[in-house]
Amino acid sequence: MIRELVLATRNRHKVEELVALLGGLGIRIRTLDEFPHAPEVVEDGITCEANAVKKARAIAEFTGLPAVADDTGLEVDALGGRPGVYAARYAGEGATYEDNCQKLLQELAGVPRERRTARFLTVAAIALPSDEVKVAQGLLDGVIAEEASGTLGFGYDSLFFVPELGKTLAQLSADHKNRISHRAKAFIQAKDLLQEMEFPDTRVGA
Repeated sequence: MIRELVLATRNRHKVEELVALLGGLGIRIRTLDEFPHAPEVVEDGITCEANAVKKARAIAEFTGLPAVADDTGLEVDALGGRPGVYAARYAGEGATYEDNCQKLLQELAGVPRERRTARFLTVAAIALPSDEVKVAQGLLDGVIAEEASGTLGFGYDSLFFVPELGKTLAQLSADHKNRISHRAKAFIQAKDLLQEMEFPDTRVGA
């Protein structure tokens, strides 16, 4: 079975969520802070799956350990599916969360609530150094609010309103979000995959 797993991300918010989501497996979770020379992986895929697989494979190859990566897209119906896979850099390279949210609000200015439907898609990829890869995905439907609400979460969470809950993701506690979010759904499946995958514990120091 897999005894160690490297999180293939330097995003501290994602690290916090993934550590919580992968808890209870008895697997040692390692971060890229432990591998300061790990490569920066360019996310140039045209799908979330392509980006997740690329990141996981690169970090598994570099560390000699199983690695997991995820990529999330935001599809807004009124914008023809944009920003999609480019959600993290919607306002340009180096854009902040706030920059991206402001651009999204500007593009949806004047669009009525019933046309502001959207969904988050997360794809999680688990890669072994042998190049074996397994993927899982999760979806969450919602509506893009007309203004930000809530101070928790990150990214577009303050704009992503979940009608069944009557709240944005940024108004949910971490525990609540980690039960219902797109990322949670993907990693529930990923946990099952991790328990099925085999990786011998023969590595000699990182």
